[in-house]
Amino acid sequence: MENSKVSLKLLIDRSNHKVLFAEAGKGFVDFLFYLLALPVGTVIRLLTKKCMVGSLGNLYDSVENLSQIYIQPNKDKDSLLKPESTWLTQVPLLLTHESQTPSSSEKKYYICGCRRHISNDTTTICPSCRQYMNYEVNYIAPPAVNTSSSNEGGFVKGVVTYMVMDDLEVKPMSTISCITLINKLNVSDMGALEEKVVDMTMTEGLELLKASLQSNAVLTSVFLGNTKA
Repeated sequence: MENSKVSLKLLIDRSNHKVLFAEAGKGFVDFLFYLLALPVGTVIRLLTKKCMVGSLGNLYDSVENLSQIYIQPNKDKDSLLKPESTWLTQVPLLLTHESQTPSSSEKKYYICGCRRHISNDTTTICPSCRQYMNYEVNYIAPPAVNTSSSNEGGFVKGVVTYMVMDDLEVKPMSTISCITLINKLNVSDMGALEEKVVDMTMTEGLELLKASLQSNAVLTSVFLGNTKA
């Protein structure tokens, strides 16, 4: 995790106890977009099975409790319970270190006596010598190649300020868009509007993930404690 928290500025309607929108930078928007890349199994594990809506928690339990003797020899339950995300990027605020995809250097690879093939499973039998591939070898990763003109990492560009709505709609921010939104929301008492800077840590990140599955007023739920929406 590069940073332990990210900051954002909320515009709050005190009269209705509601977050109208958040003014956010690259770090928060990258985090939101990263949620789309989380496998379902990872989401269930992060939120815990009891917090899941519907029957996915039971499905997760079924795989977790299923004996390995019923699993195909070339399959591993962790591929479902702890799946790897296919979106490889650096996100400033991850939910937990477990949600990151392990690098190739953290994986274990094995060969057999003839050294003609390689596998990541010690129960694999070499097709050439018919021996188990259970001799561990070290993987040396190639140097990282920067294919972009920017070293920012993440998903969105950092030169832009973004407007994040209460329902997590994201768009580039401008003065005109702010005025248009306030008019659209029929805010009559401008004196009831309040700006508030908040920090989002791992705790709020988990709450946001949970709220995004249950509510259309995510920012209000997480930062103001309003769970009615």
